[in-house]
This record gives sequence, C-alpha cells and structure tokens, in this order.
Amino acid sequence: MIRDYGNVSIRILKLARLALIIGLLLLVVACSEEVGPANACTEEGRTLKFGYYAHFAPVSHSGDEDPASEGYNTHVGYEADLLTALEGMKGANLTFSRKPISLWDSIWLKPAGTEYDIVGGGITILDTRTLNAEGEEVVVFTSGHIAFRQSLLVRAEDADRLPSHAALTSDVQVGALIGTTGEARMLALTGLTDAEGVLVAGTRVETPKGEVTADGSPEYFITAAGAAPELDGRIRIQPPSETLPQVVYLAVEDGQDRLLEALARGAIDAVAKGEIGNRDDAHESGGAFVVTALDSEPEYGGFSLAAEDAELRSCLDDKIDYLTDGRRIGYAEWREDSSVFMRRAEDRRRSE
Repeated sequence: MIRDYGNVSIRILKLARLALIIGLLLLVVACSEEVGPANACTEEGRTLKFGYYAHFAPVSHSGDEDPASEGYNTHVGYEADLLTALEGMKGANLTFSRKPISLWDSIWLKPAGTEYDIVGGGITILDTRTLNAEGEEVVVFTSGHIAFRQSLLVRAEDADRLPSHAALTSDVQVGALIGTTGEARMLALTGLTDAEGVLVAGTRVETPKGEVTADGSPEYFITAAGAAPELDGRIRIQPPSETLPQVVYLAVEDGQDRLLEALARGAIDAVAKGEIGNRDDAHESGGAFVVTALDSEPEYGGFSLAAEDAELRSCLDDKIDYLTDGRRIGYAEWREDSSVFMRRAEDRRRSE
C-alpha cells in the first residue's frame, strides 16, 4: 500500500509538472500574440495626428507644392504608402489624419507639443534630435524604416571633376539646405567641421546680420540637430583654405527647386543631399545631372513621437518591422512596386 501511494504521489507530481509546463507555454503564446502585428496600437476611436514635411519628394511630400491648392493636403510618397498599409493591418487600430508642414526647422520636435502625435518626412534618426534646447529628451524615434546615404548631385560633364567630397576645393560652390543631414554630413566629409560639427578655425559664415568667423571653439557649430545662434539664416560659408569648398544656402521652403535651377545654370557646382532625392532628380533631368560621392555610412529615417508615447512607438516598430520584412523591403522595392506594403498588410489579414 505504501508503494502504491508512492506511485500515485509520483504520478501526481508528474502531472503537476506537465500542467506547469503547459501553462508556461500558453503564457508565452499569449505574450507573443500580445506584442505581435495583430495587437492594437491605440484605443478604439483614436485618430493619430500625423505631420509630414511637405517638400521631401519622393519619400514623403504633398501632392502639390502650392499651399493654396487642394493637392497640397494630399500625402504622397514612400512614407505615405507605408502609413496607408499600417492603417490596413488587421487589428492594428491605426488611423492617421495627415497634415503637411512647410518648414523643416526642428520638425522632429513637434510631437512634444499638442498639434501632432507623430511627425515624418524623411527624417534621419539622431540621438541629438530627441533633445530640446534645454537638453531634455522630449521625443523618441521609431526604428528606421528607410536607409539613406548622402551624396552629391552634379552636372554630367563635371562627374569626373567632382567624384568625391575630397575633390571639393575652394573654387567649388556646393548648394545645401539648412538643418539637414545632407548639409551636416557634407560639412564633416569635406573637413569644414569636425565629427561633432564644430567649424574649423578661420571659416567665415555670411548671415543676415553680418559675417561670423569661427575660431575653432565649440561655440561655432553646425549639426543636423541645430547650429549656433550666430549662424541662424546662414547664406554662405567661405572656407579657411583652398582645399575646402564654398557652401551656398537657399530657403528651405522652395530650396530644392532653387538648388536644381542654380545647378543647371552653373551658379553652383553640386548639391549635397541624400542619394534617394538626388537619384530622383538625376532621373528627372534626363541625363543632365548625375550622382557622385556616395557616402559609405548609411543613415536611417523614422517617425518621431512624444517621449511619453514609448509604448505606441514600440507597437509601431512591431508593425513596421513586419511591413518592411525587417528592413529587407525598402525604398528600392517600393520604387519598383508602390503597393508592396499594402500587399503585405493584406497577406497578413488573409493569414489570420
């Protein structure tokens, strides 16, 4: 009888262990479903206010550049199709109301206010862009959904003369847009700034208030997250030596078109901008422009949200990771087939 009771006890222990294992497995499955693509990112009925830079074709822009036109409020491009696919994912409960933003300056910080929940528009992810003027972290970025590389756009006949950033000497004028990674990376690659964005001593910067000469100290800096107040509205950079280029600035609102016009008529020799935009402009030029000086270091673009929305950010990351197949689907694939993200969303719906 003791032996029988012992066997019963052993069987009970085995069953208890089996039940515990099954319970743990069910918990793992439940947790997986909880964070998977089918999980809702927002409460029922919430519409996320999404702001996007209106002039970053073909990644994210308005259907018409004229603010008075009806098409100005139509979001088009790579990011527009990615958002539409997010809205189409089963169970995600994502709805976006989209509003164009005409000014680029610190656009990534806007979710820290009340007008926008999320902001996009080809914004490169940088830790320095999460901080406000007081150095407080006020926004967070989603993980990168698109890869960028900086480059130069030059006239076809100048491709051999300007094959790299090292070829940009003082007789070369490079066009740039203020506050972009294209500007900041070009300055660093040419040696006009160090890796932290500090201008080399002797660099002269023309501004609406007069000329400022950098002394090599951290007080005179230009980064993709901002610049020294004395350099606001900068018009031109004159290099301190013959081995460094001149830099010409144009208004951000219509700057890209003005840069292309200046390049075409020979007023500038190159445009410092991301590869995607420059290749698109080269294609549209019908062979008049070509892309050179591809940066070896990729950057990634994402969406910014208020720092307190970290949970929403995590959920969006999960959905975006699925739609981009872990970054294996990006701009090149979208360029070949603009429905690629929506088709993945629909495939997900059919499989559930």
